[in-house]
Amino acid sequence: MNRFNFSTLTETEEEVLTEVKKEKTKNLVLYNDDVNTFEFVIETLVDICNHNLLQAEQCTYLIHYNGKCAVKTDTYRELEPMCKAILNRGLTATIE
Repeated sequence: MNRFNFSTLTETEEEVLTEVKKEKTKNLVLYNDDVNTFEFVIETLVDICNHNLLQAEQCTYLIHYNGKCAVKTDTYRELEPMCKAILNRGLTATIE
């Protein structure tokens, strides 16, 4: 059941709804390297991506064995500062 009565929306409300629908989710992908320790990557995921310890450990193992892992899914706007913070720690990450 549609909870919105679109015939009563103002032009501004329609624009906001349109913007929300346009924003697609992306993945923050962290890549493996031979430099950083498991502990450092786990700490980074906890600090920056708000992972709990178990989630961070699991992602770290996936990164190690698969070469990369999508560690967070959100809009580009939300992921960009996280990606920059991860890059500033010397890790390799992209938003895909």
